[in-house]
Amino acid sequence: MARARRPADVLATLPASARGMRSGVAQLRAPEIRFRVDPAYAPADKIARRLCLTEAQFADCRPRLFARGFPQPDETTGMYDLEAVDRWRKRQRPDLYPELTPAAAAAEVAVPRKSMGDRFVEAKERRGHG
Repeated sequence: MARARRPADVLATLPASARGMRSGVAQLRAPEIRFRVDPAYAPADKIARRLCLTEAQFADCRPRLFARGFPQPDETTGMYDLEAVDRWRKRQRPDLYPELTPAAAAAEVAVPRKSMGDRFVEAKERRGHG
């Protein structure tokens, strides 16, 4: 399916400011945002939204959240680490995210009393082939 092309004269119908031209001279410039940068930190209002709370609700819950190990904001900027908040949130549900909760100490595996070679020799002797 062929794409429809715009006629070349469409640009001519636009005002000079919309065409990126000033007094007949084409103005070339780079876009203001070249690529997206995902933030690592966010202010309290964004953290409240991330937890589905209003700013007032978050301010009210903050002492209780901190008592439960919620990440403290950066002491210089007052911003919250988004990854730390997400990890905290997931650790609250070990049934859904078991990989983030510390596992119980694995039971020690009993060391065999004899090596495989010793057991093989004993088995041969029992059969009378030794």
